[in-house]
Amino acid sequence: MSDRILIEGMVFEGTHGVYPEEQVTPQPFEVDVELALNLQPAGMSDDLALTVDYGRVLDVCRQIVESTRFNLIEALAEAIAEELLTGFRAIDSVTVRIRKPKVQLGGTFRSVGVEIRRRHRSA
Repeated sequence: MSDRILIEGMVFEGTHGVYPEEQVTPQPFEVDVELALNLQPAGMSDDLALTVDYGRVLDVCRQIVESTRFNLIEALAEAIAEELLTGFRAIDSVTVRIRKPKVQLGGTFRSVGVEIRRRHRSA
């Protein structure tokens, strides 16, 4: 499927990380999602019910980042991907990118991050 919905640059505060201070003091996490699905029915009918509600996707991402805690952003990305694939049956596959711009590693960089791609197990 070549159709995609892109929601980029969502920023949420969370306490994900392996270091004790990361587990106590919230820091920003930048999240992008790319949803692959057939957009033609929605495009031809102009009907929200035939696509994915962007606001609901944002709410899912916010809830997971702000209400859970993981040591690894890899696990955070997996949780978001799984929830989107489970909660929105129209999605064929999802790409989740997470950036952690404020992590302290002792060097100069813009952010660290991960990108994962997942699809429905039946696909």
